[in-house]
Amino acid sequence: MQQLNDILSLVDSYIGSSFWFPYLLIGTGLFFTIYLKFPQIRYFRFATKVVRGRFDRSDDVGDTSHFQALTTALSGTVGTGNIAGVALAVHIGGPAALFWMLVTAAVGMTTKFVEVTLSHKYREKAEDGTMAGGPMYFMKNKLNMGWLAAIFAVATVLSSFGTGSLPQVNSIANTMFSTFGINKALTGLLLALLLAFVIIGGIKRIATVTERLVPTMAVIYFIGAFAVIFANIENLAPSFIAIFADLFTGSAAAGGFLGSSIAFAFNKGVGRGLYSNEAGQGSAPIAHASARAHEPVSEGMVAILEPFIDTIVICTITGLVLLSSGVWNEKHQNEFQLADLQILEGAYTDANDNGKEELYNHIAGIKPLPLFSGTLEVSEGKISNDVSFIHARSLAEDVMVFKGDNYYTGQVIVENGDANIGEAQASFLNQLLGRNDSQLTFQGISLVHSAPLTNIAFTRSFFGEPGKYIVTIGLLLFAFSTAISWSYYGDRAMTYLFGSKSVTYYRVVYVVAFFFAAFTDTTIIWTLSGITIALMTIPNLFGILMLHKDVKSTIEKYWIDFKNEWPGEKTPE
Repeated sequence: MQQLNDILSLVDSYIGSSFWFPYLLIGTGLFFTIYLKFPQIRYFRFATKVVRGRFDRSDDVGDTSHFQALTTALSGTVGTGNIAGVALAVHIGGPAALFWMLVTAAVGMTTKFVEVTLSHKYREKAEDGTMAGGPMYFMKNKLNMGWLAAIFAVATVLSSFGTGSLPQVNSIANTMFSTFGINKALTGLLLALLLAFVIIGGIKRIATVTERLVPTMAVIYFIGAFAVIFANIENLAPSFIAIFADLFTGSAAAGGFLGSSIAFAFNKGVGRGLYSNEAGQGSAPIAHASARAHEPVSEGMVAILEPFIDTIVICTITGLVLLSSGVWNEKHQNEFQLADLQILEGAYTDANDNGKEELYNHIAGIKPLPLFSGTLEVSEGKISNDVSFIHARSLAEDVMVFKGDNYYTGQVIVENGDANIGEAQASFLNQLLGRNDSQLTFQGISLVHSAPLTNIAFTRSFFGEPGKYIVTIGLLLFAFSTAISWSYYGDRAMTYLFGSKSVTYYRVVYVVAFFFAAFTDTTIIWTLSGITIALMTIPNLFGILMLHKDVKSTIEKYWIDFKNEWPGEKTPE
């Protein structure tokens, strides 16, 4: 598993996590923000009128209303990125990563406006009578680049698994297991059956579900989040300061957190910001293309609201929960994931500045420490060798080895810091029953990231320990709704590539993969999602930049037509 993660990380380092990717993403948003004169600000209030249906016409063509298209797209973006993704960004980049998430969202509002406008403008009617749209259609119909459209469509299908399916159910299963002890495979099985029921009904059933699900899950999550923030109100101001204080210095070591550079905060903040709101990725335009409208710009304006709600509101609240509760730099008892684990030769400490600096330099790749190779001698769970464990970018403490639920006695082979403890899953039946007595695991005290970290933060509220149930319910709704929407994105891409008849086969594979992802390593899934995001984003950004003049002329025509149709209505122009 570690070797697979290393390969995926290497691939990701050249695209999604490369130094140039965040600049491309933010640079495109900045270009359109200036080129179109800050539409995310000028059109924001007008967009709220459009989404309420104020300017709808009876002859508008499409499958969903403006509000349904918005909630479908939001259900695709409001997911694990808001709960697990924010926690991962802060875990790696420190508080400053939140700032870059907000910057990504601010310029992303314009990027969303542009990509949705173009996708709606060049949409088509599919063989089954439904609307089909997305970046692949403006690439084909306007740019005459069928090859680029095909690349984007293939990347969309892959990303529907890497973004929409795998990390969503994985985060749900991990949280359900840590909160209620429910076996991950059982969670995956039940949700896969429910997912199949929803997506078989196509976009109309999906839209019907999401327009009820999105507001409900937002209210539940906000109640829990503000209960944490108000319970730790004395830490609110320092939390805000921390977001901006480390922008140009990097985050210093604090508690179990060993520090982070400016580059790490920037890259992870932008990367998780994109994963959260998907601005520039080209996914949401597929949902918006189904909206009933006689012209494209109004739907583009509706899309402006997405990054605002998803990242500027929800992700900021999650970030403040993590910072004000103090859990982000605290070590917690947990079961170690192999992809997050390294075993060092010798004993190290994080109890003083020199030790922290030494460990940080190792984690950052500045001055690696010697890795342990050999045999760990274990008796009643305790390791007798003189070694140190790095888990989740922190120095782990009180590490014990378990076999199933019991202490392990025996030997563990380690090669170059990687423990070979056998990664074979239990049988299918034992997975459902929650039994895997032969599996070795490392458990101890270390930093925690992703959904489990947010889960811990929600216990630091007026609700106390039961607060974690709000995260569990919120994550279940957030992540499941994301999987629903991404199934639609994938089926539109399959429709483009192979026609409407291919959708049935795609849905079967999608549901099966959703099940198996429930008990797959979290770190590998996050790494895979970073790759698939980049494979969609790069062609999409290229396409919208090529059509910048088309966008501007379409907007100008919209306002001319609007003033003629609604002469007494105030406009932002």
